[in-house]
Amino acid sequence: MRKFVFATNNEHKLRELRQILNGEFVLLSLNDIGCNEEIPETGTTLEFNASQKSHYIWEKYGIDCFADDTGLEIKALNNEPGVYSARYAGEAKSSEANIQKVLEKMKDIEDRRARFRCVFSLIMDGEETQFEGIVEGEILHEKEGNGGFGYDPIFKPLEYQKSFASLSPDEKNRISHRGRAVQKLVEFLKFHV
Repeated sequence: MRKFVFATNNEHKLRELRQILNGEFVLLSLNDIGCNEEIPETGTTLEFNASQKSHYIWEKYGIDCFADDTGLEIKALNNEPGVYSARYAGEAKSSEANIQKVLEKMKDIEDRRARFRCVFSLIMDGEETQFEGIVEGEILHEKEGNGGFGYDPIFKPLEYQKSFASLSPDEKNRISHRGRAVQKLVEFLKFHV
């Protein structure tokens, strides 16, 4: 079975991706390949950051890999936090602080349209291909639900009347930005592996 490294140390993302892939490919973590260093992420676009991370793994370890970068884009905030979603409230990367910052900025705003956008960069045999997934929705006025991670408690996808954090993992994976990007990646791999 073909092996790929997912260039992340985020256990939530790893677990989510393993559920989505459903055993079709072996998914290794950075820990599995002994990569403990901080991978650079210095771009101003999701595309650049995903590419930078996957190239780092390919060039250093020579292993087929993919990396993603994901951002919450809020229309009324000029698509903030966007590429800075993980560290919106500071370098500590606190989900709770990030959520509170968004809720504070949005407290008097009626237009609550937002979207999650995810870009995957796959490097296989030295060739890069990118895949994008988007889910449209809106920012809630307060947190709802206990599941998911990151901004999930305040993001309600258009297809549902509840937050990402209130959906089961299967429901979320079916419609999420990451799920949509991974489905494109999996379809690509089926024809190229």
